[in-house]
This record gives sequence, structure tokens and C-alpha cells, in this order.
Amino acid sequence: MKRTMMSLIGVAVALAAVTGVAAVAAPDGDGRDAPRGGSRLPVQRSALLCPAPTSSEVGETAYTAFAPKGAAAGADGKKGTAELRPAGTVRDAGDGAGGKGGKKGKDKGAADAAAGQTVAPRDTKPVVPLQEAGKPVIATTDKPDAPALVGSADGMFAPGWTVQQTTSVAAGAGRGLLGLSCTTPDTTFWFPGVSTATDRQDYVHLTNPDAVPAVVDLELHGKDGSLAGSAGEDISVPPHTAVPVLLSTLTATPTTNASLHVVAREGRVGAAVQASDGKLGSDWLPPAADPAPSVVLPGIPKDATSVRLVALAPGESDADLKVQLATPTGLITPAGLESLHLKSGMTTAVDLKDLTKGEAGSLVLTPSDSDSKAPVTAALRVTRGKGAKQEMAFIPATRPVEKRATAADNRDRGSTLSLVAPEKGKDAKVKVTASAGSGGGTPVTKTYTVKGGSSLDVEPPRPQGLKGTYALTVEPEPGSGPVYAARMLARPQGGLPAFTVQPLPDDRGSVLVPAAGQDLSVLTN
Repeated sequence: MKRTMMSLIGVAVALAAVTGVAAVAAPDGDGRDAPRGGSRLPVQRSALLCPAPTSSEVGETAYTAFAPKGAAAGADGKKGTAELRPAGTVRDAGDGAGGKGGKKGKDKGAADAAAGQTVAPRDTKPVVPLQEAGKPVIATTDKPDAPALVGSADGMFAPGWTVQQTTSVAAGAGRGLLGLSCTTPDTTFWFPGVSTATDRQDYVHLTNPDAVPAVVDLELHGKDGSLAGSAGEDISVPPHTAVPVLLSTLTATPTTNASLHVVAREGRVGAAVQASDGKLGSDWLPPAADPAPSVVLPGIPKDATSVRLVALAPGESDADLKVQLATPTGLITPAGLESLHLKSGMTTAVDLKDLTKGEAGSLVLTPSDSDSKAPVTAALRVTRGKGAKQEMAFIPATRPVEKRATAADNRDRGSTLSLVAPEKGKDAKVKVTASAGSGGGTPVTKTYTVKGGSSLDVEPPRPQGLKGTYALTVEPEPGSGPVYAARMLARPQGGLPAFTVQPLPDDRGSVLVPAAGQDLSVLTN
């Protein structure tokens, strides 16, 4: 009997230990309050996925990898690794374009994923492997068939590991600057702001990081609700492989303003949308934050010539929203748009034109009725320039920065950091650190205070003696009010005001682990 009792106690202790490890490796929740007796620990492993950058013959892509300095090493005490490797592709047997180049139109897209063949990458060498925390590593490619990348980080590199993919296309329909913070795998994503209109070529890139196949459904929502069609169902994404799908192949109805819902029914994927407009250039549309009653869209540049809001209430209830612009002097209501009504399952688009009036800001959407809990998701399409010299970028709703956020790939000039504290009376004090440069330089830290109910746009600090590129980390100080952030990169191409905007959500580099202890009551009836 004693041996049986001791064995059962050993099992209980082992289960408690396993539970503790699983909690450290699990994604962070809202991250605000630790369970009683719990503690916050750095994650032990993280994953990132970078989609294939461009099929243009005149495009050049830079990858910048970074992990913040000072994170604790893994439980085993090892330094750890962080690297990306090329993924396989699914190519159509007819032209090998994988739905991204060559033929265009209704004969390309989801059908390729079902009927095409999986092609292993030609090169499996690691891309931008990190050797030390606190210093970015860069790599470039000008290959039009550069593959998607799948990677992971562990040990001291896992917390806050960030990779920025920045592509410059000199000419053609997709000319301009495309930027994306490589995404983490998940099972569901929302993309308000996609289009299947004839003047747009929008591809959703699905990348599977795991050793088992993923099965994905793509659902489009227009102004009248779901856009019928079965072409987006049961898309197979093989292991360690990327599949691009042309959204116009999913519906027979061209739709200018739509919302895309990506659902992985089996496995998990990374997802991002590459949008190309015949007049406005191209950029990446990253996934929006999970639908919530209130959303914040940070980082509208002061010289934006047009702003379009695309929003959706994906739940069963309609949503009535109060629309406000957070400016440097406070919250204002855009003229003629005091409120916005969203019908359940229907995409609503509003042209806000030159919303900022020469003053940078961030859009804040809150329920008109404080008791309303209807979740919403939203994104902005922002345009700079005029006539033939216009360039577009996207700003999706984003999560607040709770502990830390990072923006990689900053140069000596061209970066603008946007901070917004959307709640009146709740100021945010934020520490911003410019890392060492990839080729040398000394880190610099500066602290900013954002008054509650306002936004702040600044030229961020730069490392002393900067050589190469550097990263920015944004850390709210304890006791600060909620704060959201975005970073704009501006790299003019001749007379074209080429730019891209990356939201900076919390990096979820740590998790809350509840205290574990023995409970012998499980051994008795």
C-alpha cells in the first residue's frame, strides 16, 4: 500500500511539473494580472513565419532579425538559437508560378493549392541566425522566386524575437515599399480591407510551420454579408510549406472593400495578405488584433492624403461605434462621422479623406453604448502623395503594448514612432530604446510621456555611432495607462513617397505561470 501511495504522489508531482512547463511555452493571454501566487517567466520557444516577399524582377528584400537584450535563458541554461529556413512551395503543374506569377485571373488561386505539387526549397541554409541578443542581424535578396521562411527561437532569444521583412520594388504595378513584421502561427486571422476588384491583386499567403498538414478555410465578407462560394474551403497547406491564394478566385463578384477570415480547421498557419493596386502601389496587410468591443488603429501619418476605414462586426450582434481621432492635443470627432453602425457579418467602408489635416493621429473606435460587448475588427488603408505619385499602406487594429514591443529595420533616417494613450486621464510613460546597430553603435534610451486621450509622433532615438540598421523596443513603465504603438518607414523612390506602417503589438515574450503544488485530495474519494 505504501509503494502504491508513493507512486501516486510521484505521478501528481510529475503532472504539476509538466503543467508548469506547458504554461511557460503557451501563448500569453491578456497579460495584465498574475494568478495569486503565480509568477511571470520568459517564454522558452517562439515561432515566426515570413511569406514569399515578391515575384518582381526589380525588387529587393531585406530581412532584419532581433532579440531584446536581458531576457533570461531557457530552463536548461543554454544560450539558445534563433533562425529562419526556406519553406517549400505549392506550384501549379502548368506554369510553376504557384498562383503568384505567370497566369492571372480565375484560373489561378485556391485551385492551385488543391491540384499543385509540393516543391522542396532549393536551399536550406539558415537565414539571419542570431549570435547575440541586443544586436540586429540583416540579410538581403533580390531573387524574384525568394521563398517563404519558417523559423523558431529558443533559450535567451525566444522572448521578443522579431523579424522585419522589407521589400523595395522599383517599378511595375507593385512598385513601392512593402513592410511586414513576420507573423506567429495561429488558427484564426481577420483581414479587414482586402479587395477582389479588378484594379487589385490581393494574395493571402498561408505558411505551415509544423510537421503535419494544415487544412484552411477562407471566408470573404462584403457589404451584404458573406460572399458565397466554396473555392476557399479545404485548402491543404503541406508541412513546412507556403501556399499563396489569389482572393479574386474565391468569388465571382468583384468587391472593392471586403474582410477576409482565415480559419485553420486542422493544424495552424501563419497568414498575411499582399495587396497590389494598379495606381497606389503595394504593401502587406497584416492580420488585425482579435475582434473586441473597442479597437485602436495607431500611426496615421500627418501628410496622409486619404484614409479609408474598413470595419466588420463578426459576431451575431450589430455594433454602434463612436469614432474619434487621437491627436497631439486630444481626442476629436471627425466631421460628419460622429458614429458608425456595423451590421453583423457585413463589411462597412468609410472614406475619411484627409482625416489628419496635416496633424498625425490614431483612430479610436469605442462602443456608443458603454454596455455594448459586440466585437469588431477594423483596418485603415492610408495613402500618401497625389496623382501618379501615390503610395498606400495599411494599419490594422492592434493589441496594446503591455510589457514590450519591438520594431526592427530602422535606418539613420526615415522612421517615425507613433504612440497613443486612448483613455482620458490615463497618461502613458514609455521607455524607448534604440539598440546597437547591426554594424556597430551604442544603444540609446529615451522616455516619452503621452497624455491620456492623445497621440504622440516622434523621430525615435538612434544609437550613438550607428552603423547599419537598428531595432527599437517600446516598454511602458509600471503604472502607465494603456498605450498602443506603430512605426512608419519612409524611403522615397524618386518622386514617390514610398512608405509602410507596422503596428507594434505586445511581443508576448513572457507568460504568467500559476503556482503549482501537491493536492493529495485527488488520491481520495
